[in-house]
Amino acid sequence: MTGYGRRRYATHMERNELVSWLDDYLEIAAWPDSSLNGLQVEGRSEISKVVASVDASFNSLELAIARGADIIVVHHGLFWGKELPVTGPHKRRLKLLLDNDVSLYAAHLPLDGHQEVGNNWGLARLLALREIKGFVDVAGRPLGCKGTFAEPIGLHDLAELIEKELGEQVMVHAGGPDPVSSLGIVSGGAAWEVVTAANEGLDAFLTGEPKHETFYESFERGISSLFAGHYMTETVGVKLLAQKINGEFGLETDFVMLPTGL
Repeated sequence: MTGYGRRRYATHMERNELVSWLDDYLEIAAWPDSSLNGLQVEGRSEISKVVASVDASFNSLELAIARGADIIVVHHGLFWGKELPVTGPHKRRLKLLLDNDVSLYAAHLPLDGHQEVGNNWGLARLLALREIKGFVDVAGRPLGCKGTFAEPIGLHDLAELIEKELGEQVMVHAGGPDPVSSLGIVSGGAAWEVVTAANEGLDAFLTGEPKHETFYESFERGISSLFAGHYMTETVGVKLLAQKINGEFGLETDFVMLPTGL
């Protein structure tokens, strides 16, 4: 990391230098993830502005380019473990990036599990959890995290706190203790991990989106589930990563917010 420190407060840098730093810092190669983490589309060689976004949708890419992005850093990239024909929406997204000579960098599971800028540890700090530890292993690495509150917090108050921090209405399946002393967190679409949280004796579990088939698990296992939106729970990591890039290199950064309501 010390080699990168020489570029601190630069107004621009080489794309490959930033990509190498991201690969290293996020430990891209260590995660068994089919979503082709890393540089997905190669654009211009010099980077002055980084724009972060949750999704690589056409609208997100278009807005990022309109804001002057040289590289767009996303959580949900363009590739998910299968070949796609370059047709329809996929073609339009790629063409937009290539026509504007803009790079796309994606970090899926590596950004969920990162202990400094990740979605889950970032959420834990926003909620002032203490004694934060890894939770839900993926190939021996913790994807989520768990922790305790300094003082037990009412379930309704916890939902309101999450809503305040993320700006999304929280759905609650109130099957556990009230007030809440301990919480597990896995952002996005991790509803089934409520079972893991219950088995670990936690009072509550926070994720993004609910699933019908897990509805009764909360009530039958004595644990509350809180759902704060797949999109909104995963704004945390890309925002923190953009801040980290700005602090490390001085590059201008921005964030494109396009909530899906899901």
